[in-house]
Amino acid sequence: MARRRFLQSLGKILLGSFILAFGFYNFYYLNNITEGGVLGLLLLLKNVFDIEPSIANIIIDGALLLIGYKFFGKKFFIYSVIASVSFSFLYECFEYIGPIIPQIHSMLLATILAGISVGLGVGLIVKAGAAAGGDDALALVIAKTTSLNIGIVYLLGDVAVLILSLTYLSLFDIFYSLIAVTISGKIIDLIYYHNNNSQKITENI
Repeated sequence: MARRRFLQSLGKILLGSFILAFGFYNFYYLNNITEGGVLGLLLLLKNVFDIEPSIANIIIDGALLLIGYKFFGKKFFIYSVIASVSFSFLYECFEYIGPIIPQIHSMLLATILAGISVGLGVGLIVKAGAAAGGDDALALVIAKTTSLNIGIVYLLGDVAVLILSLTYLSLFDIFYSLIAVTISGKIIDLIYYHNNNSQKITENI
């Protein structure tokens, strides 16, 4: 039973990482859509304070995952490491392969697809009891300790980072990113709470 449950969780993590990596490369990266969360914060720190993303990412992601470990334990931490490593590997694969879908000439359509892919990917990962990154871990902690739905937590965090990003980005750039994070937040909510309203995933970590 425990082995079957582990394999089911691993399958969700790997599928979620695949969808997330696919969406980040083919929709976010190729269409220059700005991101919120930790990624957006790294870009903000680089552009405003000239802090190297590689250094900031280790510190921020590491600190937030340790907070997640404190609240959810060893299994959560191990699953999150698997999610993070698999996402990084799959993203590198998509970069090597290059664009898989035809170029999207509609920025609005690209934004909608970006939000859907991130929502599906992250939703599956957190449904499995893991976090793809530090901001996912923080969102799970806040959702566990407050009455806020996890999708709302994601949205509030992303919006806060995007508003701060106005210091170096145009309002036009932020507009499409807000659409993407709104869509992804709604989808994460749907997946996370689907058929599980009385028993949240964080209780099983």
